[in-house]
Amino acid sequence: MTTTDNVWPTLAYAEWADTCNTLHLWTQVVGKVKLALAPLVNHWWGVVLLVSARGLTTGAMPYRDRALQIDFDFCAHELIFRTSDSREQRIALRPMTTADFYTAVMAALRALEVDVRIWTMPGEIEGAIPFEQDRIHASYDGAAVQTFWRQLVQADRVFNIFRARYLGKVSPVHFFWGSFDLAVTRFSGRAAPPLQGSKTPNVAPWVMQEAYSHECASLGFWPGNGGYGRAAFYAYAYPEPDGFGAAKVAPPGAGYNADVGQFLIDYDAVRTAAAPDAALLAFAQSTYEAAAIRGNWDRKALERQ
Repeated sequence: MTTTDNVWPTLAYAEWADTCNTLHLWTQVVGKVKLALAPLVNHWWGVVLLVSARGLTTGAMPYRDRALQIDFDFCAHELIFRTSDSREQRIALRPMTTADFYTAVMAALRALEVDVRIWTMPGEIEGAIPFEQDRIHASYDGAAVQTFWRQLVQADRVFNIFRARYLGKVSPVHFFWGSFDLAVTRFSGRAAPPLQGSKTPNVAPWVMQEAYSHECASLGFWPGNGGYGRAAFYAYAYPEPDGFGAAKVAPPGAGYNADVGQFLIDYDAVRTAAAPDAALLAFAQSTYEAAAIRGNWDRKALERQ
């Protein structure tokens, strides 16, 4: 492998699609536990997962007078439950049905004396099956999952550089289990018009209204799920200002996809660039400017000089 391959690893979606779809559901099981325990934070930032040095983590979640943390460890391939009173449970990550995974998670929580109930219907997935009934999604390719996590580590690192350049309201760099993507979102400070016509599977309209209550420009990475078929970085604005999609953005290979209403650049185009970090930052900055300039954001007040 070249140095670039080591830092920005390659992984074709077709090579791990079954595992990706299974892991998406498993992160939703864990994510819904956080949804049940964590306080509501604007735009649902309080229920996200975060990239860690070994996988994905919920961070510490309050439970009565204790704290609970759940970690996907993609190096040891374990799901680890830890509490602030030094108790621990582990589940080996291996091929198993989503129904069995859900059962194992609930059993681990009971063993830790954490009483939590979740809505078991997956969100944002067409034709979803309740977790406890899903015996279709059962794949786990450990090598592919670890490669995906290494992609997240690099995207998270560069996204945080981009995040640090903004003085205005900005989200944490977070992995959202609903859509199974990593994202960071900048806000203009102005309220947005009510979201119209959103029909996200198994997600109430008010949930999406909370997500898009304020004018924003979002940058993200997805592994190929969602219909695009390959790993890509994306950027969109809400509400989309006039002329947004016609803006010239960088680097070469980036362009507006009218079918999804987003700027896209393939992960492989970034990975194979002479300077991948610079290429991704150019995509982030130019697509943000496409929103901020056309949306008349107060850039002098919002941006770190």
